[in-house]
Amino acid sequence: MAVETSVPYTQADAKAHREKHREDRDALGRLRDEFYDSLSARADALFELTDALLCAGEPVRTLVELSLTGEHRRGHGALYDGLGCGRIDFDRLRRSLSTLTLPRDHDGRIVLAVDISAWLRPDAPTSPQRAFCHVYGRGKNAAQLIPGWPYSFIAALEPGRSSWTAVLDAVRLHPDDNETAVTAIQIRDVVTRLQESGQWKEGDPDILLIFDSGYELARMAFLLADLPVVVLGRMRSDRVLWFPAPPPGRTGRPPRHGAEFRFAEHQSWPSPAATTNTGTDRYGTATAQAWNRLHPRITHSGSWAEHPGPPPIVEGTVIRLTVDHLPGDRNPTPVWLWFSDPDVGAGEVDRLWQLYLRRFDLEHTFRLFKQTLGWTAPKIRSPEAADRWTWLVIVAHTQLRLARPLAEDLRRPWEKPAPPRRLTPARVRRGFSRIRQAMPCPASAPKPTRPGPGRPTGSKNSRLAPRYDVGKRRTTDNDGSKRRRRTG
Repeated sequence: MAVETSVPYTQADAKAHREKHREDRDALGRLRDEFYDSLSARADALFELTDALLCAGEPVRTLVELSLTGEHRRGHGALYDGLGCGRIDFDRLRRSLSTLTLPRDHDGRIVLAVDISAWLRPDAPTSPQRAFCHVYGRGKNAAQLIPGWPYSFIAALEPGRSSWTAVLDAVRLHPDDNETAVTAIQIRDVVTRLQESGQWKEGDPDILLIFDSGYELARMAFLLADLPVVVLGRMRSDRVLWFPAPPPGRTGRPPRHGAEFRFAEHQSWPSPAATTNTGTDRYGTATAQAWNRLHPRITHSGSWAEHPGPPPIVEGTVIRLTVDHLPGDRNPTPVWLWFSDPDVGAGEVDRLWQLYLRRFDLEHTFRLFKQTLGWTAPKIRSPEAADRWTWLVIVAHTQLRLARPLAEDLRRPWEKPAPPRRLTPARVRRGFSRIRQAMPCPASAPKPTRPGPGRPTGSKNSRLAPRYDVGKRRTTDNDGSKRRRRTG
């Protein structure tokens, strides 16, 4: 016996629903028009390739399969020609993404996650500008360095547990690039665009930047000190920081550092400034301890080698997070976080570690890019073509995010129903072909043509592609001195 509960649905509610539906559809249509206008060469081929990527029902394994979809009206030759010879105004695309509605935290703060994901190309000696990318193995301590193209991504995070992020920028790192310097410039450009588009205004909370381990957090906070941002990131468990220096004595040189704080030696820990205990349904009891006004010892080496004058003192708050258990791990190790604000209370400490956990939502985006949208599937030789394909994937993901309120739940029989507006990106992609029918398609129809003659039968390729070394390489000048040069 089925029992239904009737909910009054007034005419005003229906009108508001139609207005919201039209606004969401118009936002998606404006992005598609702006995307087409940013394509300055091979626009029709690149636009239809993006639609084919969105409407293909299965995960993308090869590019040539996308040319067989109904949305791609051109041949496979036009597909590869668009990626190889097309042109995209990346700056215009970046500005367009900055004007879209972004997810925010409960207090209205914009939370940006910064991370690097690699497009591995180990068997491509003819592809230039490859670097050694750090890749984790399945076993413990099984990390490897594999040649590929590393990309630095910046994405806005949603407040709750979600598989959605709003990707705002992607930059390919060259072998000779300093990751900290390039990432700082990338963040500065993103924050500037958010200010120009009105996403951040004077009086709004500072933008929170979340980093994983591997970044120089103090250096990042120092380079971005003039922007309305704060830095939160993870540190290794073997780090050593210092408390503020004590008052100078009557004689001798004034000290620059105070007592040591060794992460691995609890004897060096004084009483924490704040301690919180929070019950969670996934990790058990989460205990956070915070110590204020801690700074790393900076010397004139590495990224600080050319710093003028004495090294600065960059103070922050250290947070030690411990939980009862993790999924599949009954004895988890503590997590150490560093926040660029040196004075943090107990309430802020509890919010900070929960915001840091939202950083892992970006891993869902990387998994969607690689396993479903086929970001790393094409065997592309040119890094410029790889940049074009990367931005096509980003635009496709953005269209899925804007189409989320318009999509239907086309679930498989064995899948659980998803609540409204809680569809995953893969489920939204299943029904995008229906949404596309109501969207404008600025791409023109293909013109009839005939294939070229191709290479004569029996002839061989006499121009072999050049081969490139991976990463950085030292070369010796005539005077015997060593210098670095780019291998791409």
